[in-house]
Amino acid sequence: MIKKLFAAIAICSLLFICVVGCNSSKQAIAISDEEQKAFQQVEGDTIEISSDKTEYEIIIIEPGFNYWLLSVARPEGYYSQSFLEARNQIWVISWNQRVLQPNQFNPNLYELQIDYRPDIDYGYEVNYKLYNYFVYFQRKYRQRLGTFTPRL
Repeated sequence: MIKKLFAAIAICSLLFICVVGCNSSKQAIAISDEEQKAFQQVEGDTIEISSDKTEYEIIIIEPGFNYWLLSVARPEGYYSQSFLEARNQIWVISWNQRVLQPNQFNPNLYELQIDYRPDIDYGYEVNYKLYNYFVYFQRKYRQRLGTFTPRL
């Protein structure tokens, strides 16, 4: 009798953990009206990410990103460069893996690999804009490039 009761409690506990764990990972990201306005832009933005100190640049052609960057994203200086670099490294690896798997991930979203190397100092501006593009991309297209929710 005690063994059956213990087994029933263990099963209920396991089910509870699974239900709570599954629900917490699927929480909807709150999208503000301003952010929704950026996501609905249809006119193409072209953003050039470069640094005067380095020879590296990224060109992003994404409707609404510039509007989002100016109206929704945290201002430059909010995050440290080391924080931005750490997130960018994780997200670039995930991005590049998805580019190489067009049967599993939408090739219209993941078109080109990003050549981002951790041994190169790209400067604050490049890391800031790349980080924010990843946040914008994940929020707009409801993608997850890492284990953490992209935050504003």
